[in-house]
Amino acid sequence: MRPEKQYLVEEVSTHLNKSDYVYLANFERVTVEEIAELRNILDEHKAEFHVVKNSIFNVAANAKDYPDMSEHLTGQTAIIVGGDNPSGVAKVIGEFFKKKDKVELKAGVLNEKALDKEQIAMLAKLPGLEALRGQLLGLLNQPGTSLVRVLNAVPQSVVNVLQAKVRAENGE
Repeated sequence: MRPEKQYLVEEVSTHLNKSDYVYLANFERVTVEEIAELRNILDEHKAEFHVVKNSIFNVAANAKDYPDMSEHLTGQTAIIVGGDNPSGVAKVIGEFFKKKDKVELKAGVLNEKALDKEQIAMLAKLPGLEALRGQLLGLLNQPGTSLVRVLNAVPQSVVNVLQAKVRAENGE
């Protein structure tokens, strides 16, 4: 392989190593301003948008043992990588692509498993990482709270009975 191509493969490999996911998009009819806008939005999620050559991406993806993506490597291709919140990034790009109606997702890879457009859309519907962590914490906290209430109920009942007896003796 020529040194120029080897450099490009290494650059794409570096991008692919930034996260456990990659989304492929067709960006044929997108303007430079719209790509800049998308990059700014993705930057908030520590994700990146890169235009790649299909053949270079294919070599880098094969080297990383990704599933075969060659059927999606037609036309103009961009990759979206980075950050640790694949569902949040999927949500951002889904909303952006729907708004612009020019860009379309081709496919993706998450934890070395291939995703089609529908699976990425389902991933985008998941709550964000912070919301999922909050839900998990709530679920873990709930049994402890219930146990404390049960354990507290017995002494509280005894106190209520004693207070009722004191009131009865005092004639209240």
